[in-house]
Amino acid sequence: MIQRSSQIKELIVLVVILISTISFAQQDPQYTHYMYNTLSVNPAYAGQRETFSAVGLHRSQWVGINGAPQTQTLSIHSPLRNERIGLGLNVVNDALGPARESFIDANVSYTIPLNAEDLKLSFGVKGGLHILDTDWSKGRYRHTDPAFEENLNLISPMIGAGLYMHTRKWYLGLAVPNFITTDHYDDYTESVATERMHFYLIGGYVFNISETTELKPAFLVKGVSGAPIIADVSANFWFQKKLTLGLAWRWDDSVSALAGFQVTPGMFIGYSYDMTSTGLNNYNSGTHEVTLRFEVKRLGRILSPRFF
Repeated sequence: MIQRSSQIKELIVLVVILISTISFAQQDPQYTHYMYNTLSVNPAYAGQRETFSAVGLHRSQWVGINGAPQTQTLSIHSPLRNERIGLGLNVVNDALGPARESFIDANVSYTIPLNAEDLKLSFGVKGGLHILDTDWSKGRYRHTDPAFEENLNLISPMIGAGLYMHTRKWYLGLAVPNFITTDHYDDYTESVATERMHFYLIGGYVFNISETTELKPAFLVKGVSGAPIIADVSANFWFQKKLTLGLAWRWDDSVSALAGFQVTPGMFIGYSYDMTSTGLNNYNSGTHEVTLRFEVKRLGRILSPRFF
């Protein structure tokens, strides 16, 4: 009786995961800290911090479910001496079930001042590699196709581009991370499928609430043909240019609490906790995400903490 109850519970979890996957198809990695991890979203952001900047991120999604997504990213970027050209390197490791995907890309941006009031438009391109490894010995699968009895190792090229318009108070960016269709692991069909082109729209604005408090609402919208639009909305308060506290909401998926602290002018640490708002909430203990950012003072300049 106990064994049958356990089997029924496993079946319920499987059905809920499948329903969630259908309504919220995930091909590219997702982040709650997209406002601190902008280079992973848009290559035109390279160099826009106006100093050498390195951002590391770790995300553990749906803790308690075996095979749930685990993501790590490392972004490094800096402007060149003339400040119009920015260079960046982005590395992403994304594990999901039996598959591990790695993205390695170089980013170049060029910035054009549009007026005397710090309005700028940046163009960015990226190029790199997408690596897909599978280990079909992990877990049990419905498919018995001989094509999936052997582990896969696929390497594909990536080419993407983006636009990023900004001032000291707001920003708006549009990007396509990869124009080339590549293979990825589809956790719904439990097979290798062709990934479609994604479109990312990101934006934010900084409001001065008082001399010591600022508010930055931000959003990220992701679109891909054949899947629902994914929208993230967040609002973070910045106190004394030291402490950030905020909330975020992902359409039909989760609500999040965010916190961050500017330890020194060159070091920021952030944490977020996502609580699933779908039926998966009964079978996982949430999602944790940690971000670390290190920046280096440029000669002759004061390194002043910025909200974006």
